[in-house]
Amino acid sequence: MGLEVGSSRILQQKIKELEDELSKTKYNKRTQNAIGLLKAKIANLKEKAEQKAKKGGPLYGFAVKKTGDATVIFVGFPSVGKSTLLNKLTNAQSEVAHYAFTTLTVIPGVMDYRNLKIQLLDVPGILEGAADGTGRGKEVISMIRNADLCLIIFECSRPEEIEVIKAEVYRSGVRMNEHPPDVKITKMERGGIVIGSTVRLTKISEQLIKEILQEFRIMNAHILIREDLTAERLIDVIRQNCKYLPGIIVGNKVDMITAEERGALIGHCDIMISARSGLHLEELREMIFQRLNFIRIFCKEAGKKADREIPLILKKGSTIEDVCIKLHRDFVSRFKLARVWGRSAKFPGQQHGLSHTLQDEDIVELHLR
Repeated sequence: MGLEVGSSRILQQKIKELEDELSKTKYNKRTQNAIGLLKAKIANLKEKAEQKAKKGGPLYGFAVKKTGDATVIFVGFPSVGKSTLLNKLTNAQSEVAHYAFTTLTVIPGVMDYRNLKIQLLDVPGILEGAADGTGRGKEVISMIRNADLCLIIFECSRPEEIEVIKAEVYRSGVRMNEHPPDVKITKMERGGIVIGSTVRLTKISEQLIKEILQEFRIMNAHILIREDLTAERLIDVIRQNCKYLPGIIVGNKVDMITAEERGALIGHCDIMISARSGLHLEELREMIFQRLNFIRIFCKEAGKKADREIPLILKKGSTIEDVCIKLHRDFVSRFKLARVWGRSAKFPGQQHGLSHTLQDEDIVELHLR
């Protein structure tokens, strides 16, 4: 046990030394490779530290059963109004007070909107250093990874909170409003590192790519790159432990700042609200719905009206095949044709096959063999 603690301390000390070196290194063309390699070394050491921590047994965390069609988590500093917002959007009763750290556990609620039931989670406020365990940061961060959407909530009078929270979320391995890197790494037994790219690389050199791979002990591999890659995104591909999810940056207590201060916030957040007075809450509900990328599909039987009470909830880009799969596992093999009414059909009742992509509020009539 003593050896484990000692080695963990050595790892943390090495990480701190490299992070200090990174913070002192100015980014330019000459230092680009050195900075990229420093980031790879830090990521590699952090991965080792995480693996050692896991061997020490499970950490205490929050446990909330997921319900509804999606889960949205509220993340922010203490006392920014998360509890008030939860109570206004749902029928939950999260304790509200004018002092920090009111919420000491997770308070769930359900928001009904456009036939969807969206679970909202009010978690304890985080502080700078949350990703390293400050306060109950690691427990909160672990919940973000299980959510479908993250609401970063800050107080409009304290816009400096935005970048601090975003940095903590990023350091925890959560990539808000990013898509997974379009990179494929195939490990080989021999042949060294072979790089293929369909785009011109301007943010990373082939030499740095090889050095980063070697830092993670990948000596033989084919790497196919389809985007102008950065060192950070290459490291994410190698580690394969990032969570990609949509996010909304919400400024609360907008009614307590001046018009000039509101103007200065434009472009730094997605929406400004007042949870206390209810200002712009309907717009926030709609934004949550849109960012979750859901569509509602209504089913109908031949010769009958569509059932508009209980829609099928699917992800944007879903097809008729996805409808079949969700309704019954045998429907794909028994599928004959589908008639579609709505925005994805050129005319009412148009016939389509399994590959047809549906849009929100389409009506689908399945015909089976």
